[in-house]
Amino acid sequence: MCALGWREGGAGWQLRRQLWGWEEEMLEECTSVLYDIVLQTNISDSWTWRHDIVGGYSVRGAYSIHIARDDGPTTGVSDLIWHKHVPFKVSVLAWRLLRNRLPTKDNLVARNIIPFDARFCVNGCGELETVNHVFLASPGISPLWGKVRSWLGGIPVAAELVQDHFAHFMVSSGQSLKRLDSEKQEASEPLKKSSDAKERNMS
Repeated sequence: MCALGWREGGAGWQLRRQLWGWEEEMLEECTSVLYDIVLQTNISDSWTWRHDIVGGYSVRGAYSIHIARDDGPTTGVSDLIWHKHVPFKVSVLAWRLLRNRLPTKDNLVARNIIPFDARFCVNGCGELETVNHVFLASPGISPLWGKVRSWLGGIPVAAELVQDHFAHFMVSSGQSLKRLDSEKQEASEPLKKSSDAKERNMS
């Protein structure tokens, strides 16, 4: 590494512009990683696919691993999330929510994006900021779900996990959607009758 100019102050680190403070920190992290690497010029490098050392990498093998690991929503849930009448941004939010892929503080800490001490809820309630807390148990959100449950009817107990909450919604939404459809139909009846009357008068 040193012979290639990657030692401290070497030609490999000559930059075209002055770095910002946060960039300097990233550069220091990068150099600390590179200093631990030992290059051996007499040995050729090769890639190895850990999941199939003999056969090597294949798209089929990678897909099989991805599917085996997939703990995401089931087909019924997926059909509801990606329904044609659901706006795309809502579908993406629901998909990320059910897979715990939203930038909540616990996820940011796990990826070393924010420090461990900053993992608590932004509302100041002292709880760890997780998907379940933000969307279900946060002091500002929890009372709202009580009102939604009473409006939907049939969900007496509050779910503590987003997945359970969504499953309860799917069960109750069948009845609620039927009720909404019948309400829409009743609301559109007078309009339909008046348009029929106009057509008769015109003919």
